[in-house]
Amino acid sequence: MNHTLDLVPANDLRSEDGWWISTGSDPYFLVRPRHGRCPSGWCIVRFDARSDGDALAPILYIDDGSGFSQSNTRHLSILEACAGGMTLRLPDVVHALRLDPMSAPGRFQLNSISLQPIGRVRAASRLVQPVLRRMAANPSLVPAYLSAARRIAGQSGARAAIRHLLRERAFESSSEDYDGWVRMYDTLSAADVQAIRARIDAFDYRPLISVAVPVFNTPERILRQCLDSVLGQVYPRWELCLADDASSDDSVRTICERYAAKDQRIKFVRRESRGHIAAATNSALELASGEFVALLDHDDELAPHALYMIAEALNENRALDLLFSDEDKIDAKGKRFDPWFKSDWNYDLMLSQNAVVHLSAFRRSLLREIGGLRTGFDGSQDYDLLLRFSERTRPERIKHLPFVLYHWRAIEGSVALKTTEKTYPYEAAAKAIQQHLDRIEAGATVSRDAHEGYYRVKWPLPAEPPLVSLIIPTRDKVDLLKTAVDSIRTKTAYPNFQIVIVDNGSELEETKQYLSHVSQLASVCVLEYAAPFSFAALNNWAVRQPQVNTPLIGFVNNDIEVISPGWLTEMVSHALRPGVGAVGAKLYYPDETIQHAGIIVGLGGLAGHPHARFPRNTPGYFGRAVCTQQYSAVSAGCMLMQREVFLAVGGFDETNFRVAFNDVDLGLRLHAAGYSVVWTPHAELFHHESASLGLPSGRDRRELFEKESANLRSRWEGAVANDPYYNPNLTISGGDFRPCFPPRIQKPWRR
Repeated sequence: MNHTLDLVPANDLRSEDGWWISTGSDPYFLVRPRHGRCPSGWCIVRFDARSDGDALAPILYIDDGSGFSQSNTRHLSILEACAGGMTLRLPDVVHALRLDPMSAPGRFQLNSISLQPIGRVRAASRLVQPVLRRMAANPSLVPAYLSAARRIAGQSGARAAIRHLLRERAFESSSEDYDGWVRMYDTLSAADVQAIRARIDAFDYRPLISVAVPVFNTPERILRQCLDSVLGQVYPRWELCLADDASSDDSVRTICERYAAKDQRIKFVRRESRGHIAAATNSALELASGEFVALLDHDDELAPHALYMIAEALNENRALDLLFSDEDKIDAKGKRFDPWFKSDWNYDLMLSQNAVVHLSAFRRSLLREIGGLRTGFDGSQDYDLLLRFSERTRPERIKHLPFVLYHWRAIEGSVALKTTEKTYPYEAAAKAIQQHLDRIEAGATVSRDAHEGYYRVKWPLPAEPPLVSLIIPTRDKVDLLKTAVDSIRTKTAYPNFQIVIVDNGSELEETKQYLSHVSQLASVCVLEYAAPFSFAALNNWAVRQPQVNTPLIGFVNNDIEVISPGWLTEMVSHALRPGVGAVGAKLYYPDETIQHAGIIVGLGGLAGHPHARFPRNTPGYFGRAVCTQQYSAVSAGCMLMQREVFLAVGGFDETNFRVAFNDVDLGLRLHAAGYSVVWTPHAELFHHESASLGLPSGRDRRELFEKESANLRSRWEGAVANDPYYNPNLTISGGDFRPCFPPRIQKPWRR
C-alpha cells in the first residue's frame, strides 16, 4: 500500500505561485497521512520535487513517542527519492513525522511525497544493489569488501557485517550521485568556454604554466588522451614538458616527437637510462621555463579549465606559492567517479596522508631551491616534495581550488584503482613524513596506520609532563559521574592530572555522599558553583579558581568513559605544540558508532559532527574518520587547551553562547587569533551525549537555543557558509561528504 502524505507548513514557509518560499533558517512541514496511521518499518519514500537554484536536502524527523529530536532523523536524497525512490527504515511505531526541506532561505517545489511500506527482503535487495553494481564495475574492489565483511562478521556476527556494507554504501552512493552532479555543475558548455576566454583576455597577469609529464611505456591511447588534455586547455599560456624515462616501447618516443613537432609549446627529452619517476620528472622540470609548474602523470587527464583556474587564482593573489585542486578518478571507458572534495591546506591532515596529491602547481623558483623531486621515494615522491616545499612557504601562500581539475586514471596496477595494489609507496610516504619531522626538529615519530595509506605522528612530551586539570561540570546523575571519574582514574596512563568536579546544585543525597567521598582522593577536587546553569560561565569560573592554576586544562563532560589509556597523553602531546589552540578527542556512542569526529561549521545549517553514527573503525570519507587533522572546532565534551591560550582569547562567550555552540565559537575565535584546532582519533572515549542536560525540549530551552543559533549565524556568517576544512562542493544539509546540489561556490567566469 502506498501512503500519500499531506504537508502542512508549520514554520518559516509560505506558498507563492506554485512555489514554497523558505523565509527563515528553520522551515518545516508537519507530515500527515491522508488515510490511516503513519507507516513504519522499511519503506520507500518518493518525491516530486525541485529547487530554484538552492540546495534542497530534506531531513525527516520522526516522533516515536519521545517527541522530535536530532537523534531520530533520516536524511533524504533528492536524487534517489525523485528517481526510483529512497529506501529507509522507520521505527516500528511512528506517532508523527516532520519534514525540514532545507536549512536556509530559498525557493523550491515539493508537489507530492509518499511512503510505501516494503518487507525486509526487498529492502535489503534495494540497499545492497549499489554496492554490487560498484563491485561489478570494479572487480578489484571485491576482495576489500569481502575481507572487511569477514573481519567484522568474525568480531560481531553476520548482521554486523551486513550493516557495515550498507554503511559503506553511504559513501558509495555519492559516486552514483556524482554522475548527475557532473552533468549539472561540472561540464563546460560553449558559453562557459567563451566566458572563460573573455576572463583570460581581461587578466592583468598571464603567467606561463609549465606542465611536467614523465612518461614510461605508456599505452598509446592513454598517452594521447593525456597529451590531448593539455592541448585542449582553454588557457593558452602553457608549455608541456615531456621526459621519456627510456621507454622500451618505441611508440612512446614516436608519439612524443610528433606532438612536439605540431605545437611549439611542447618540449621533449628522452633519457638515456631508466631513472624511475622522480628522476624522469626532474628531467621534465629541466625543460620548464614557466613561473609555475603543474605535475601531470602520463596516464591521467586535466580538466579543460585546469590551467585557467590556476591563472585565475594567481590574478587574485600573486603571492601564492602552491595551488592544489579537487580531483576524481576516470576509468578505461572515460567514466568519472570517486570524487575527492578536499579540505583547504590542513597541515595535520597532511601528516596523516597526502591530502594534496592532484592537481598541484608549484612556484618554479622554490621548486628549484629544494632541488625538485628526490629519488628513493618512488610512489610517494610527490608527498615528499609537498612536505619539503611546505617548509619553504607559509600556509597563507598555499591555495586550495575547490574545483575538480584532475582526472586520475584507474587502470590495472594503478594505486588509483586499488590502494593495496602496491605497498612500496606507503613505506616511502612514512619515510618522507619522518624526514620532514626531523628537518623541522619536531622530535616526533611516524608509524603506518592499520588503514593502509594513512599515518600516525606521535609528538613528544617533556621529561616532566605538565599538570592537567580536567574540569567536569555535573548536577546529580551520579551513576554517569562515577563512571567518568573511575574510568579516568583507573584507565589513564598519563601520570600528572587532577579531576576538578564542579557541582552545579546537585540535590540527591546519593550524589552528595559520592562527592564527599571523592573529594578525599588526592587526585580529585570538588568545587561548588551556585549560579544558574551556563556551560560557558561555569567553565570560565572554574578556570579562574586557584585550584585550577595549571598549565593545561581539559573540559570533560560528566557522561564520558575512557577507552584507550593513552587518550590524555595523545591530547597533551598536541596541546603543547606551538600554535595549537585546542585539541579534541574521538567520541563514540555506547553502541560504538561515532558521535564526535570534529565539527564542521555550516553542517546541518549551523554546525554538525561529520561521520556521525558510522561504525567505530570506518575510515570515513578519504580517511578523515581515522586521520589526525585540523577542524574549525572540536567538541567541549572532551577538549584540551593550554590555560594561557584559553584566557588569552577570553574563554567561552558567556553572553551569546551560554549552553549551545560555545565550543564552536571558541574554535572559530582561536582560528581568528592564529591558533589551530586539532582533532585526533587516537584519544578515544565513550560519550552519552548531553545525558545530564538533555535535548532542548522546554519552551525556555528552545528559545535559548534559537537565540544562540542566531548569534552563531550572525557572528560567523562566512564560516557557516563555507568551512575551510570541509568543501563547498559537499552538502551541509541531508548528510555529510555527499555532492552538494548545487555547489556553494560560484564559478569565477560566472561572477
